[in-house]
Amino acid sequence: MTSTFATIDSPIGRIELTSDGEAITFLSIEGVEGSPHGRLQHGGRPGVPDKVIKQATKELGEYFAGKRKDFDVPVKLVGTPFQQAIWHELLAIPYGGHASYGDLAARAGNPKAARAVGGAVGANPVPIIVPCHRILAGNSKLTGYSGGSGVSTKIQLLDIEGITYR
Repeated sequence: MTSTFATIDSPIGRIELTSDGEAITFLSIEGVEGSPHGRLQHGGRPGVPDKVIKQATKELGEYFAGKRKDFDVPVKLVGTPFQQAIWHELLAIPYGGHASYGDLAARAGNPKAARAVGGAVGANPVPIIVPCHRILAGNSKLTGYSGGSGVSTKIQLLDIEGITYR
């Protein structure tokens, strides 16, 4: 199956969506110039959205406008079984809620795997829709973010949802 992409504007910067025609397979958030994060795979070209990308664009617009708390657009997450287990746990964190790396490790059945959980969270191919921004340190302090401009992008997403952090 061939993939298509489109780049859209958002309140947190340009977002590039990739689809295989059935599901969103990749989402990247552009970072500010000089940021080590947030590179758009197709260089910000507009692309041609398919029906799945059009649905994701609509739902992301509703999310940023405060009118959507859950996404219905299908996603296809390709990764190791451990990564997939962690991404599945991310999907269980409700809008406005948060969890810690330790929480996710315990839910995945290995309470000592918090560092590995961090790697899986950082490898999430579909941020925002699979809400990795909802992960904080055990004391509710901010931790890194691999999308957009890093922590500043994470703060924007947390603020949209009203998630309290330190």
